Amino acid sequence: MNNNILVTGANGQIGQILTQELSKIEGNKIFATDINISNTCSYLNILEQDSLSKIIEKHNITQIYHLAAILSARGEQNPIQTWDTNMQGLLNVLEAARLYKLDKIFFPSTIAVFGTGINQNFTANYSALHPTTVYGISKAAGENWCQYYHDKYDIDVRSLRYPGVIGWQTMPGGGTTDYAIDIFHQLIQYGKYTCFLDKDVTLPMLYMEDAINAAIQLMDTPRENIKNRASYNIAGCSFNPQQLFDKIAHYINKPVQIEYQPDFRNNIAKSWPYVIDDSLARQDWGWKANFDLDKIVLDMLENCTKIYTHFDGGEAKFAH
Repeated sequence: MNNNILVTGANGQIGQILTQELSKIEGNKIFATDINISNTCSYLNILEQDSLSKIIEKHNITQIYHLAAILSARGEQNPIQTWDTNMQGLLNVLEAARLYKLDKIFFPSTIAVFGTGINQNFTANYSALHPTTVYGISKAAGENWCQYYHDKYDIDVRSLRYPGVIGWQTMPGGGTTDYAIDIFHQLIQYGKYTCFLDKDVTLPMLYMEDAINAAIQLMDTPRENIKNRASYNIAGCSFNPQQLFDKIAHYINKPVQIEYQPDFRNNIAKSWPYVIDDSLARQDWGWKANFDLDKIVLDMLENCTKIYTHFDGGEAKFAH
């Protein structure tokens, strides 16, 4: 089928890499948009329904990967704006899918939809959703809207609940789990890191390659295999900041140190699952992560080291 794909939020952490991978598969049929434009990304304010409609019509869009959103930590600084952006943006996309009879919609959800009343040691797909952040609240509501548009209008919408996503390709983007990216850059440059989470706060994490592959695999899965229209849990591996630091210290070729100064993000992280049960995704569409903690650390160290051309005691300089 001829797919013309729109990516919203394409300048975000996942959006940049997903757009690149989709372009490898689909060629020049990917139209990348964001509120922050770049050489590869056109302007779109997802809150402007008319602008979204014009893009769909002009480029004959058949699928949308809707990644535009405000994340957890940043969202707590302006809850109303976060709700408006995350909720109205999704509704605009779902309405566009209904009006233009689009082929498929991808909506990324998050483990932030979980909160109190869950088994944090092994959080099942259909656990109760009691989020503790406006980001989680918006994503939980978004899952219900996705289910509604599928049931009422037969929209083929597909969704993943991402845990923390780790990747060397982009810098931290305002999420509570972004310590797991920043720690590599800080230890490589300075040999020390101050963590905003307690050392024993365990969270599920997913490497960027696995995160991108999961989205593409889910969208490529035959429609009849998608049994869950709210969102699928997916998991990579779980660890806490001390375990991550110890693993980095084992592999890095210089002395490193860490200290802990927990801030408001610590309480957010402690409300989330420790381990995710992703058996439903494995059963329905064959999901499986490829990166464990050792593979993540080795790949991050190799690629983050290449980013910096040198460090002479001042600001690190980037190779690209």
